[in-house]
Amino acid sequence: MATRPLATAALAIVFSLAGATAHADETCQSPYLPKLVGQEDYVYVWTLGIEGLGDGSDKLVTVGANPERDDYGKVVASVSVGGRHEAHHAGLSDDRRFLWAGGLDDSRIDVFDIATNPAQPALVNTITDFEEQTGGVVGPHGFYAIPGRMLISALSNGKDHGGKTALVEYTNAGQFVRTIWMPKGAEYGYDARVNAHLNRMLTSSFTGHQNYMRKLGDLLGDAEAMKNFGDTVVVWDFHARKPLQTLKIPGAPLEIRWALDPTHTWAFTSAALTSKLWGVFRKDDGRFEAVELADIGDPAKVPLPVDISLSADDTTLFVDTFLDGMVRVFDVTDPRAPKQIYERKIGSQVNMVSQSWDGKRIYFTSSLLGQWDGHGGEDEQFLKAFTWDGKQLTPTFELDFRKLGLGRPHIMRFGQHGLVSVRRGDEAAGPGLAARTR
Repeated sequence: MATRPLATAALAIVFSLAGATAHADETCQSPYLPKLVGQEDYVYVWTLGIEGLGDGSDKLVTVGANPERDDYGKVVASVSVGGRHEAHHAGLSDDRRFLWAGGLDDSRIDVFDIATNPAQPALVNTITDFEEQTGGVVGPHGFYAIPGRMLISALSNGKDHGGKTALVEYTNAGQFVRTIWMPKGAEYGYDARVNAHLNRMLTSSFTGHQNYMRKLGDLLGDAEAMKNFGDTVVVWDFHARKPLQTLKIPGAPLEIRWALDPTHTWAFTSAALTSKLWGVFRKDDGRFEAVELADIGDPAKVPLPVDISLSADDTTLFVDTFLDGMVRVFDVTDPRAPKQIYERKIGSQVNMVSQSWDGKRIYFTSSLLGQWDGHGGEDEQFLKAFTWDGKQLTPTFELDFRKLGLGRPHIMRFGQHGLVSVRRGDEAAGPGLAARTR
């Protein structure tokens, strides 16, 4: 498999895996991902197309994020992939040269080169045989960099489009490696996050294609369908890819955020359907326990907590709730006794939240799923940027993705101008021009 040569640039970014020297990069990323130093220049937004709006296609939108540049707060580039595939999550390869982005409906994966020209990402590979290659896995959700590979957490399967699913690995060059089905009694999947210091991986659980592709109102009114949501977090031996424990967390635990300090041996997750914040804590014997920690808003109103973001110093947790458009900020200095210290309405709905490593810049997007957006009536679609001073959020810029004809903005990833990457491990650096396209 041929690979693309490393891009040349006048300036190189200094990579560091030590959190103390990384001042710009987004928190909560893979520990195997080199971090950016200095102000981020771009936010890459994976965006779901809307029929009749612009070209109607899913696309990667590049937005200027550096206030010292002329393109600050503006759309710099937009790369459409053709059609609507339920664009959802995306993740950087371990050399930070490529962004893998998935579609939850037809399981299409698009890979973008963001290193050769960070201001103008290029679509360099498309994988359309994911279900065939993986033995029936459907709905590639999370894209998580591990050494030389991309770890993909999925949501469903092709047999019944239910919640039974798997973890999947590809090489950085886009070649399928293996499928690891979720263990018995914990068949649902969603997020996958690794603590490299402990050699432990946590996976969470959501629901299958037959639920997430339905309109939210119809789903909430179907008592039988509402039984088909996950209620587990699985603890794995990461290197062996072996499940060790299954922890019960009712109500669809979604995003997982490990503490970033290597001496901290705990993680957070939030349960969407019960609006609860949970902690996963390592015990003295090396096993883990799940502990219910706090309500997120009023659980009786089902605000639907979705994305969470933990600060680099492990003291502050941002929690977005989709249905009321709120962000709530918790002081988690004592991880077993979180206290809400701030809240703000971001919009009629809000989904993803990303913060810079220095904790000074926070970004929000609006879209959860194409069939779930607008459940409360107003279906605004935006990217909004704020500064955070430890006490409150102050708006800096916002983009109306509907007005701009772009679609539904979902996940965000950071980039910098003049990126030169470092080759890692024995695998190819990325999909490259000669990578297979199906």
